[in-house]
Amino acid sequence: MKHWLKLLLVTVLVSPLAQAARIKDVSEVAGVRSNQLVGYGLVVGLAGTGESTPFTDQSFNAMLRNFGIQLPPGTKPKTKNVAAVAVSAELPAFSKQGQKIDVTVSSIGSAKSLRGGTLVQTFLKGLDGKTYAVAQGNLIVGGFSAEGADGSSIVGNTPTVGRITDGATVEQEVPTPFGRGDHITFNLFDSDFTTAQRMADSINSFLGPNTASAMDATSVRVRAPRDLSQRVAFLSTVENLEFHQQMRQQKSL
Repeated sequence: MKHWLKLLLVTVLVSPLAQAARIKDVSEVAGVRSNQLVGYGLVVGLAGTGESTPFTDQSFNAMLRNFGIQLPPGTKPKTKNVAAVAVSAELPAFSKQGQKIDVTVSSIGSAKSLRGGTLVQTFLKGLDGKTYAVAQGNLIVGGFSAEGADGSSIVGNTPTVGRITDGATVEQEVPTPFGRGDHITFNLFDSDFTTAQRMADSINSFLGPNTASAMDATSVRVRAPRDLSQRVAFLSTVENLEFHQQMRQQKSL
């Protein structure tokens, strides 16, 4: 067998290719993203599958005090129908006050199941410590657990995690840089100098010279109108422009 054929059998050839792609399919606008929210709360109404831990008891007593109920000193509440939980959610970009978002509720103690429980009003905070949404509602739990009289037990999926569809109401909007400044920046999903330059060239070809410039292998900065309504229409046009994206394909023989 010839030497060159042996090399083909063991060598991976990497060949650059060009593929047409829309700008919106290969990049995203800088600063336009979702934000993670998290909170601590209580799930009540459990059928004896809750927990009795110091932090659950403390949280339960605090909730009662908020309702104007003060337990006698030394009284230990029975909280087997209560569970301490962490509540998390994704706040989409441009979410407005009053809109609804889904939440995930997860036990952080020794509760056996959250099935049948109701999340009590819980404040969801962002990285800056501010409250952006408030969650409350009945949980949907996909898992299950059961115990027999002989001590045997069975658990299916995860009964200590539940979900509430549209379970949180947005109370505050997250500011974004979309409407500020004279430029919009597109960040490529996959960094590549050639792709960045080709994207800029495509925008300049359509909108005129010096409208866009590749800042590095990831970012392309585009001059944009300041008026928000014009900026939305402008962005809608730009993100649908097509250009030849740099691709790499591996072939093995």
